[in-house]
Amino acid sequence: MMRVSEPREIAPGVFLLTAGTGPMASNLYLVRSGPVCMLVDTGWAGTAEPVRRAVERLLGPDAKPVAIALTHIHPDHSGGAGALSRLWEVPVYVHPAELPMAAGKYLPEFSMPLDRWITAPLMRLLPARRRRGIEAAGDISDVVRPLGPRGEVPGMPGWVAVSAPGHTPGHVAYWRSSDRVLITGDAVVTVNLNTLQGILLGTPDLAGPPRYTTWNWKTAVESIASLANLGPALLAPGHGQPLALAVAPRLRGLAAGRRRQRKRLGQRAGAPKAAWERLVGLLAKRGLQP
Repeated sequence: MMRVSEPREIAPGVFLLTAGTGPMASNLYLVRSGPVCMLVDTGWAGTAEPVRRAVERLLGPDAKPVAIALTHIHPDHSGGAGALSRLWEVPVYVHPAELPMAAGKYLPEFSMPLDRWITAPLMRLLPARRRRGIEAAGDISDVVRPLGPRGEVPGMPGWVAVSAPGHTPGHVAYWRSSDRVLITGDAVVTVNLNTLQGILLGTPDLAGPPRYTTWNWKTAVESIASLANLGPALLAPGHGQPLALAVAPRLRGLAAGRRRQRKRLGQRAGAPKAAWERLVGLLAKRGLQP
């Protein structure tokens, strides 16, 4: 069972919880809209029970959100969604473009580098029964629902999903325009997961998503620019700490820099696959798994 931090209010009615520690840590948010609330992202599969307890400590015994809303379907953000949704009997909302991923199966057209280099080859080596069991464990197709056509989250006035594709085809951010709070998932993070220093030490750094788990890097960079145009005052990322200082200009600078450096960054990394292999070796020496 993975550790989940105590809820911390980072804006009125917006509570940050962090699931896991070190390279495995990911953020989830409990957000209020009047008398009701929703959970944005759920962390890894092993966090469902500690998340439930943390929510009850905050809201009261037997309390629950009206919905779960995912920024995207990746195991560090959606792993606990199925268990929590079935326990609370609430829907899980995603962008319609994420729906094919809800069954937990490998889909080449939705894959990212880590899938192609490691996950898919390993899955092919497993016996069919074991492979089906892994896929079934990640299947949330029975509880997932599409977000509204304008990004509205049913039952949560004041919050809207903003399309931010690239990391996955249907990645979204959640936006509250009244005070310009933006929950970004992996579209923008505040720890650079494309560097060994960022992964191992968690050094703060405004950054785009990790390239080795990103479906389309060019689209991801374009989404950073789109999010900057919202003019957020508080950025609540999927990894790292919230950012409240000069958010919009820093996002614009990040997007512009990534456009200029796209090719050079790939070369400097020694090609993404080689960088990932070096990372795996370094983590193994420290007794860690990526």
